[in-house]
Amino acid sequence: SLSLSLSLLLHRKPHIYDRYGSLVRQVIADYEDVAAINEQLEKMGHSIGIRLADDFFAKSGISTCRTFADSAELIAKVGFRMYLNVSAAVTKWSDDKRAYSIEFDDNPLAEFVELPDDIRSSLSFSNLLCGVIRGALDAVLIVVKCEFTRCALRGDPTNEIRVSLVEILHEMPPIEDD
Repeated sequence: SLSLSLSLLLHRKPHIYDRYGSLVRQVIADYEDVAAINEQLEKMGHSIGIRLADDFFAKSGISTCRTFADSAELIAKVGFRMYLNVSAAVTKWSDDKRAYSIEFDDNPLAEFVELPDDIRSSLSFSNLLCGVIRGALDAVLIVVKCEFTRCALRGDPTNEIRVSLVEILHEMPPIEDD
């Protein structure tokens, strides 16, 4: 499947960057509507994120992610470095601690990319990253919404993903058969 092959590509870091632009071009050709393109990129990322959660815990030596605050630090400080080889920071916590931003200057998915003027303001070129974050957190029962709020491809000085907590699910014990 496409999401599985993308997941495998993430382990060969230099190749994903070259192929991601081609993937986005194909999604643009298939969907044409920018909102649908953004949604499809996010869905692909979600599939990758679900699978990446196990890989993350295995490679990082971290055993679990217990809180929303823990997830912020793990994603920004460990995940971004491990999978994208970039530094990221957790910023802009909301007063109720249910939302934060991840800011990062370098985005290897967007290197050497120029967006056409007609879609520059509406296309979330790297929306796959939002899906990866959402999928990885879904895997540890933390339900979030993610969106790019600033993007260097749109002319912003940095990249920023806003992560908002929807709910924390709790594992249910298995139902015993009588």
